[in-house]
Amino acid sequence: MTWVEHFEQRALQRGADPQWSRGAALPPAVIASLQRFQVGESGDGSTLFAHADTAGDPEYAAAVRLFVAEENEHARLLAELIRAGGGQLLDRHWSDAVFVRARRALGLRCELLVLTVAELIAVSYYGALARSADPLLAEVSSRILDDEQYHIRFQRDRLAAGFAATPTWRRRATGVLWQGFAAAVAVVVAADHGPALVAVGGSRRALLRESATLFARFRRDVFTAPVGHRREVPAAAHRS
Repeated sequence: MTWVEHFEQRALQRGADPQWSRGAALPPAVIASLQRFQVGESGDGSTLFAHADTAGDPEYAAAVRLFVAEENEHARLLAELIRAGGGQLLDRHWSDAVFVRARRALGLRCELLVLTVAELIAVSYYGALARSADPLLAEVSSRILDDEQYHIRFQRDRLAAGFAATPTWRRRATGVLWQGFAAAVAVVVAADHGPALVAVGGSRRALLRESATLFARFRRDVFTAPVGHRREVPAAAHRS
């Protein structure tokens, strides 16, 4: 199955909306955290589209648009969840502005590497929220988490193919630099969203530990493993 077919199939299989009318009992720290994640999911993807269009692969460019459509669906779900919890939406946040600048610094490969850092951290973040005692928060988080698992594989496949022709020493050096950057971002996220994690029974330490495991595996799959011999990013890492 191609990635275009995958995204189209998942769009057709998407279930009905959660029951927003039942409301959500969200602590203030969780609302503040969700507001920032919602801003991050709301991008229009214009720069990514432009980079994908110049890559010379129409199939990939089409898949990117479907991928961004899923991210926008996450933004919609988070917006409804925030409103159900009595919160308001943010127009912007400094963390998203910094992240967008980093993504757009260079070309497609750079944008995907930065984007993947956020998605790997999101696996641990939404994994913690999915264990929340609040049914609506748990349901929305579980839905987004399921999509993010596939988004990581989507980025992995493209990046591994893109780095396949790169000399081994340069590919591995890039992987070390990427993992260092990812670790630094995870520290910032853990500090910024720690109160929300604690409010749902998680912790900063758990997010850092789980993210580090995912970073290491992604680095191996993209920067060291031969193409065709990559392991899946573990879907249940956040449950360990």
